[in-house]
Amino acid sequence: MKKRLKNYVGGEWRNSGSEDVREVKNPAKDEVIAEVPLSSSEEVDECVEAAKEAFESWSNIPVTERIEPLFELVHGLKDQKERIARGLTEEHGKVYGSALGELERTIQMVEGACATLESNKGDFTENVSANIDEYTVRRPLGVFATIAPFNFPAMVPWWYAPWAVAVGDTFILKANEQCPITQQRIFELIDEKIDLPDGVINLINGGKEVGERLIIHPDIEGITFVGSTPVGKEIYSQAADRGKRVQCQTGANNFLVVMPDVDLDSVMSNIMNSCFGNAGQRCLAGSIVLGVGEIYPELEETFIDHAREIEVDQGMEEGADMGPVVSKEALERLESDIEQGLQEGGELLMDGREIEVEGYDQGYFLGPTVFKAKKGMKIFDEEIFGPIVCLDSVETLDEAVEMINEDKYGNAASIYTEKGGAAREFRNGVKIGNVGVNLGVVAPMSYYPFGGMKDSFFGDLHGQGKDIVNFFADRQVVIRRWMKK
Repeated sequence: MKKRLKNYVGGEWRNSGSEDVREVKNPAKDEVIAEVPLSSSEEVDECVEAAKEAFESWSNIPVTERIEPLFELVHGLKDQKERIARGLTEEHGKVYGSALGELERTIQMVEGACATLESNKGDFTENVSANIDEYTVRRPLGVFATIAPFNFPAMVPWWYAPWAVAVGDTFILKANEQCPITQQRIFELIDEKIDLPDGVINLINGGKEVGERLIIHPDIEGITFVGSTPVGKEIYSQAADRGKRVQCQTGANNFLVVMPDVDLDSVMSNIMNSCFGNAGQRCLAGSIVLGVGEIYPELEETFIDHAREIEVDQGMEEGADMGPVVSKEALERLESDIEQGLQEGGELLMDGREIEVEGYDQGYFLGPTVFKAKKGMKIFDEEIFGPIVCLDSVETLDEAVEMINEDKYGNAASIYTEKGGAAREFRNGVKIGNVGVNLGVVAPMSYYPFGGMKDSFFGDLHGQGKDIVNFFADRQVVIRRWMKK
C-alpha cells in the first residue's frame, strides 16, 4: 500500500477525511510512490482557524524570539538536505544536482528571513513640528497562505513562509498536488526539530478546491502564488476584489540575446543550462535565443552541437544533465506543441521525441528540442514550459529589444556580450523584471526582490528582499506630541 500523505495543522499531523486522492508518480518510471489527499473546504477552514488562533500570541512575541526557530530550521535543512533532495528528484524528475541546488536556495531564503530584525525596523523623525515626533511601526497582519508550483516544490514556498513567520504573521502552505512529498519532508523536520508554537505554520494538501477556499476565506489576509498567467490573473482578481494582499508571479517567455562579439564556446554551457536545466520547467528558462547579425549561423550550429551532448536520464543517475518532465500530461502537451510548431512552419532542427532512456521506457522523457521559428507562431509567442527552444536571427540589438518589449511577458531577458555599451543599452531598453548580462538564469538572491513585469506579475510587492517584508507587515504611522507642563 502506498503512503498516504497527511496535513500538518495546529502543530500536529492529521489524516484528511477526503476520499478523493491523487496519485504521486515518479516521472522517470511512471510508478506511483504516494497518494495525496485532496482536502475538503472544511479542512481548509480548520487549518485557517488554527493559524488564526496562533496569530495573537505569536505576533506579540519579541522579534528576536520569532527568528530563533528560523536559525534552527537553517541547520535542520542543512543536515537533511540530501534526504529531502532525493525525495525531490523522485517525485519531480529533476537531476539530483539540481535538487541539491534547489535546497541550497531554500536554505538561503530562510537565512535571508533571519535578517528581519533589520528589515522590519520602522522610521523615526524628531520634531516634525514643534514638540511633535513622527514614526512608523511595522505591524503583522494575520494569516497568509501560499499556493505552491510543481517546478520548485522546495524553494518557492520558502520565498514567503520564513518572512511571514519572522514579522509575526502565521502561515498556511498549500503543497502542489503533483509534487507534495518534498514539503511533507520539510514539515517532518519542522515537527521533530523546530521549536515553533502550534499553528504558526501549517501544511495542507489538495487541489483546486483548496486553493479556491484559501483565496476567498475571510480570515486570510493575503495570498502568494507562482504559476501560469491565466491562473495567476484569476487569483489576483478574486483576492484583490476581497481586499486581500496578493502577489502572483506568473508566466514567462524569456529571451537570450547573443551579440556578434561573443566567443560562443565560452558561453554555450551557460546557455544550455538556461534552456534545458530543470527540463525547461522554470520561469527563468531561456526559451528564445536570438543571434544578432552575422553570428547567427555559427550560433545555430554551436547550439545544436552542445544540445546533442546533453545527457538525458533518470535524475539519480550519475552524469545525467536532464531528467524527465513532471507528468505524462505535461509530456503529451509538449508533444502537441511540437506538432503545432511544425504545422505553423517552424523548422525542427532537433527533435527530442526521438530520445530513448535505457531502462526507463515508461518515463516521461523529452530530449532537447530546437526549432528555428518566428514571431507569430505559438511555440515562439507562448510559454511552453519544457525543453523546447526557438532560435531566430535579428539584424540589430535595437530589433532584439523591440521584439522583447512587444512580447506580453516580462519575466527575464539576458544579453551575451563583452561590450559594456551594448549591455547598458540592453539593460536600459528592455521592459523586463529580471535582466541578465552573460548570465542565462537570472535568479535574484534572497535579499533582492524577484522581478517581473507585464503578464509575468500581478501585484505591487514582489517576493524576497524588502518587498516581501512590506507585503507581510503594514506600517502604522504614529504622530506624537508631548505637552509642556
